[in-house]
Amino acid sequence: MNKIFNYIVAGVVGCAMLAGCSDDALETAPTDSMSSSGISGNAGTAIVALNGMYRSMYNSWSPEGNTHQSFGINSYVLMADLMGEDMIQAAMGSGWFWYDCLYQVKDMYASTAWRPYDMWNCFYTWVNGANEILAGDGSMQGTTELVNNVLGQAYAIRAFSYFMLAQNFARTYKGHENEPCCPIYTEPSNPETKGKPRATVQEVYDQILSDINRSIELLGQGSRRTHISHIDQSVAYGWLARIALTMEDWNTAFEAAVSAIETSGCTIQPVDAFAGLNNVDAGNVMWGAAIRSDQSTMYASFFSHMDYDLGAYAATAPKQISKDLYALMSASDSRRSWWNTQHSANTDDSGYTQEKFKSSNTQTWEGDYIWMRVEEMHLIAAEAACRMGNEDVAHQYLRNLMGQRDLTYPIDSLTGTELGATTSDRTGSLLEAIIDQRRIELWGEYGRVWDIRRLKQGFTRTTDMGWPTDALLTGRPTTNPENYMWVMTIPQSEFDGNASLNPATDQNPLGDE
Repeated sequence: MNKIFNYIVAGVVGCAMLAGCSDDALETAPTDSMSSSGISGNAGTAIVALNGMYRSMYNSWSPEGNTHQSFGINSYVLMADLMGEDMIQAAMGSGWFWYDCLYQVKDMYASTAWRPYDMWNCFYTWVNGANEILAGDGSMQGTTELVNNVLGQAYAIRAFSYFMLAQNFARTYKGHENEPCCPIYTEPSNPETKGKPRATVQEVYDQILSDINRSIELLGQGSRRTHISHIDQSVAYGWLARIALTMEDWNTAFEAAVSAIETSGCTIQPVDAFAGLNNVDAGNVMWGAAIRSDQSTMYASFFSHMDYDLGAYAATAPKQISKDLYALMSASDSRRSWWNTQHSANTDDSGYTQEKFKSSNTQTWEGDYIWMRVEEMHLIAAEAACRMGNEDVAHQYLRNLMGQRDLTYPIDSLTGTELGATTSDRTGSLLEAIIDQRRIELWGEYGRVWDIRRLKQGFTRTTDMGWPTDALLTGRPTTNPENYMWVMTIPQSEFDGNASLNPATDQNPLGDE
């Protein structure tokens, strides 16, 4: 633990002082002399530190050599999408994200310039930042509404961070509750802090639920958020819905998704109303980052990797949709405009190049990052209702979405919960239809492999889908949903600094099985 926390021992101040932010609504430049006690002692000071944490969720700040594929939340979503079957990276390009796509990063655990360290460091940075603020729970000065708002956001950030650690450094929740996950810290840490052992998956999820429920409670009694990058109660409900879906707690997932829809005030939008997915002011956006031109991280950014027209990484390593997934949309589905079947980057044996994510200004590389849309909540409500046998309710929530996507889509005849052994095995069930729409609607926004894991399905890649031969994962156990391909290794630096962990017994398997 010590080596990682040497990087973040400055506490939240390190995040808060990331360069280049001049947005008055998202001020992130406290003084060097801010102490941890100062952060937790006053809500006005704590909100500045929170702003710094939010800035780090879209800024490129990986500590060593990995910045061009480490730009906060979107980089991990892109990583997890490329680990599945629906998003194709058509070529290696400069190499960024290619090794995620090929599952060739686990053995790089000794390096601080690769994915194991990058993710572990990132989420524990946010955990510690939240802990710095939460140390003031019960003593923080300020109006009751502001204190509740600040603490509620910090609890949500900690819940989100542990959820992502659990998603990436352990097997999925259901059926693996007693397996090792990650250490739990609920107090601020520094280089002298004694490292903790790995908690079980169940213990980590217990902490996640405690934090997110406390967040919902406090945010319901707090002041209104001042910036869409801040987590409000609707976003906390959205995170609870995501967490419960992974835990297969269908009732909680349904209730949380409905609460997220109701409290957000957001509505499902037609595709042309949020074209490019680059504007957090769209009526369906629950949470995201408004990024001005002077805050753009240019090459080290999501749009650099997605928008072909920028002439950056996306031009040499185009992101494409699988032909199989594209074929699940009828000709009348408005989302077909998100992919270009005639793009110059396409070949007869490739997928279709994406047009879903476009920079709002190719000269300045501008474009907001969208982290949660209300459409996802309708899909969660539909899936949870279907799982509970409430098919009429599931039909309604699916109809809410498809009414803005494809009016010809057959809903009323769909029934059942059967899923195939792999994602290519078709059953025709209602649940499969809901998952299909989730795959299409959230392509590039959620992280496909996390769904594959929780659904306990295997997957295959084929050249007929449009995958390049080098990325077919031939001989790898992708059809086995219990494999360890999807479980990241713990960085060596954690073992070097944490005497409570033994690399011989606590390291995740280096192989696939």
